[in-house]
Amino acid sequence: MRRVAKRAPAFLFALALSACGYHVAGRSNSLPKGIHVIAVPALENKTSTYKIEQKLTAATIHEFLSKTNFKIVSDPQTGDAVLTGKVLSLEVVPLLFQSASSTSGSTLAQATAMMVTMKCEVTLTERDNDKVLYHTDNFVFRNEYQLATSAPSPNVRGDVESFFQEGQPALDRMAQDFATRLVAAVTENY
Repeated sequence: MRRVAKRAPAFLFALALSACGYHVAGRSNSLPKGIHVIAVPALENKTSTYKIEQKLTAATIHEFLSKTNFKIVSDPQTGDAVLTGKVLSLEVVPLLFQSASSTSGSTLAQATAMMVTMKCEVTLTERDNDKVLYHTDNFVFRNEYQLATSAPSPNVRGDVESFFQEGQPALDRMAQDFATRLVAAVTENY
């Protein structure tokens, strides 16, 4: 009897936590039960970053397919709901630098970590009745990314183009992180 009495508070605490509604992000679905097919046409790119919308769209489709039970199509006429979006702005700012002395005695610096901030407008609309299921004109994605280090160059460049010239891995990581957050926001409606 004493053992039961000692374990009762822990059991009641665990029971209370399970009733609070905690769940793993991206694993629940607050969309209407009639939504089985989501159309995801290409995002619109309002920035000067070449073809970023293609990577973001592909990553979003992949995330929907891997984390939800929805069928994903590209044609808005064939979906129960349509996810549209615009990439409004993209900013890349250097956070950390690595310095080294050159043979001439001067110090050279290279950015080794960048902060990416992207602002998007996103809308999920039920196709049959044009009911907006999710909308934000201020979906802000922000994350820090480490760059591959090589010999420091004489010019420190912290612009969007130089970040993405570091190679596809940086863009791929960013697109996947963006898609993970976007799909969780849309399906969980927060």
